[in-house]
Amino acid sequence: MMATLRESKARLSELVERASRGEEVLITVRGQPKARLTRAGAADAPLGAAWARQLRALQRTEGAPGAKLSIEQILAEDREDRT
Repeated sequence: MMATLRESKARLSELVERASRGEEVLITVRGQPKARLTRAGAADAPLGAAWARQLRALQRTEGAPGAKLSIEQILAEDREDRT
């Protein structure tokens, strides 16, 4: 199936459902293909688990991230990282 970006915004839930059933959805902008929705595979599911394992390992080696920082300090550090 092919859909424009405008159509995709209006019908995202439907397009995600179709992709989850195995239908490939191609999204176009001004007639040019820009993105593709496809069903997530089994290998895509454990991303959260892998992230959690990495976070636990980091906590063991470095201590809990931000444990002694205020929310203001954490946000300030985050902003610094973006510049």
